[in-house]
Amino acid sequence: MEPKATVMTLDELRHTAAHVLAYAVQDLFPDAKPTIGPAIENGFYYDFARDEPFTPEDLARLETRMHEIVNENYEMTGRRVDRSEALERYRDNPFKAELARDIPEGEPITLYTIGAFTDLCRGGHAESTGAIGAVKLMSVAGAYWRGDEHKPMLQRIYGTAFPTQAELDAYLVFLEEAAKRDHRKLGLELDLYSIEEEAGGGLVFWHPKGTLVRGLVETFIREGLAERGYQPVITPHVVSEKLYATSGHLENFADGMFGPLEVEGQRFRLKPMNCPGHILIYKSQGHSYRDLPLRYSEFGTVYRFERSGTLHGLTRVRGFTQDDAHLFCTPEQLQGEFEQTLDEALRLMHAFDFDDFEYFLSTREHRGPTDEIAEAAIRNALESHNLPYAIDEGGGAFYGPKLDINLHDAIGRKWQLGTVQVDFILPERFDLKYRAADGADHRPVMIHRALAGSMERFFGVLIEHFGGNFPAWIAPVQAVIAPISEHQLDYAFDVAARLREAGFRIAVDESNEKLGYKIRHWKTQKVPYILVVGKSEMADGTVNVNERGNDAKRTVPVSDFTEELRAIVAARR
Repeated sequence: MEPKATVMTLDELRHTAAHVLAYAVQDLFPDAKPTIGPAIENGFYYDFARDEPFTPEDLARLETRMHEIVNENYEMTGRRVDRSEALERYRDNPFKAELARDIPEGEPITLYTIGAFTDLCRGGHAESTGAIGAVKLMSVAGAYWRGDEHKPMLQRIYGTAFPTQAELDAYLVFLEEAAKRDHRKLGLELDLYSIEEEAGGGLVFWHPKGTLVRGLVETFIREGLAERGYQPVITPHVVSEKLYATSGHLENFADGMFGPLEVEGQRFRLKPMNCPGHILIYKSQGHSYRDLPLRYSEFGTVYRFERSGTLHGLTRVRGFTQDDAHLFCTPEQLQGEFEQTLDEALRLMHAFDFDDFEYFLSTREHRGPTDEIAEAAIRNALESHNLPYAIDEGGGAFYGPKLDINLHDAIGRKWQLGTVQVDFILPERFDLKYRAADGADHRPVMIHRALAGSMERFFGVLIEHFGGNFPAWIAPVQAVIAPISEHQLDYAFDVAARLREAGFRIAVDESNEKLGYKIRHWKTQKVPYILVVGKSEMADGTVNVNERGNDAKRTVPVSDFTEELRAIVAARR
């Protein structure tokens, strides 16, 4: 029997729920072959091999049967077996048999049982099925066996489980709110971007409104870069494959790169990273210690191969633009440069209303002699800012340790965005040098930093964080003028001209629709201000202000509204 646990974790409860699901499938659909069923971040899943697709009605039946199994409060019992017994048990299930064969020699092979269902499993469960206070099946999706598109397609049933029904109910409310904020849905409704399957998955087409918002974000970042002495550069999208052989990306990152392009007997690659290009710019001329630190920045578009099943809106794509920069400095300058980079990251996140962060010092799996120096620089920068952090063992890049910045959005979801990496390896690989005060050549240190991460992912997170209600300073349309009738249309255009002259992004509703319809339409477009103009407003030179999120209406002179909006934009609200 599995040792009694004093405290059951949520993962153990959800892992048990996956067994309960497989038990229910065995009872109701005996033709389905169970494969694997782990706990995951927000629940669990179990993959089944079955010719007939599971339907919504099937999920309802399975959920009912799962509740029965939970109520039976079956004890979870486990026993160790030898490989031959496991293979014999699963002689009719090639998936489980493959798992049993692949367990390394010397590692335990264990079977766990609840009621009449036994599963090949490593362990980590609740003591009994009755520990599951609430369970719900969520959806069905396709999944290749072991994530390999060359292997059979299975059916993956997703579910979630909690100790109490109240926790499940709260989670379902959370999911409803998350669905309202889904950037794929809002991106379509607000006409921000599209992904055109005709052109290929994972490739983003930015529409005018989305391009405008992205441009405002980029402008804000560029202003910060200029203030801190960064020099803008631009590098090619396609370069010789030899560059990535030198950098080590071909050896360590080949699975994430698009295949080679053959041109006149030479092999080229779509660039997956900007750093080798920045290195070549540094290397194109000699440098003295007086030149350092050198800070190169680029909104550089890169291309990475992602399997089609992993693509997801703007947050997982095949082509994206990084707010990338690379700093070349002396070892003595490393600490100061890392700290100012952390300052930049905080400036960016606070400007877009993020205030809940997690910091991770990610170390390299295979440490080198310079890792201690790099880790100390990251650790000291965090501690100098009084920022708590955790260690992510082995999470660093192949060329050095890094700082990962995760943030929580308005409804508490965690997103990994910014990263800053310390690198002693690529300067060595590319034989980078600077002439020091002693007259000898020395090796510079590199800092890689992408604080928004990618503009696509950052934009997707912004959409969901604000629920499409962009603050006025970055809203694609800051105010719309809605005349009550055609008789006020000329006045509406006059007001719009005055506001545009003041630098604002303004639209005029020229439609013949009734005012109520106009207001409802522009509210769905999440415009910060709807300015209604009728006979009295036209006579008095005023506008009736309908502010997003505020039911109170007010009538003010156009000049007063202009100053109000100017102050809001200046404060980045």
